[in-house]
Order: sequence, then C-alpha cells, then structure tokens
Amino acid sequence: MFLLAFFSYSNESLSLTDYQIKRYCTKQKRISSCIKDLKEKRSKLQEGTHIEIPVVPYKR
Repeated sequence: MFLLAFFSYSNESLSLTDYQIKRYCTKQKRISSCIKDLKEKRSKLQEGTHIEIPVVPYKR
C-alpha cells in the first residue's frame, strides 16, 4: 500500500503558486519580467516539457 501511494504521488509535478512567485520576485530587480518568466516555466513544467534551472554557486 505504501508503494502504491509513493508511485501515484511521484507522477505529479509540484510547481509554485502565484503567491509564491510574487513573493520570490519582490526581491529581484525586474519584478514583472521575473513573474512572467516563472509563470512561463511553470506552464512548461505542467505540460511535461523540460525546463532549464540555473545553478548559482554559493559564495561566502
């Protein structure tokens, strides 16, 4: 039963809500372009296409 629940949950993709996108983009320089870009990536993720996620190295 545990495996059945695990496999049914793994097929769903978790994406950001509109509120989370707006909260994240308030810290960016260009808010409107950030919101537009994240909503576009969310829609592509929900369609099933691959998206590119940049990796920012950690600096002390």
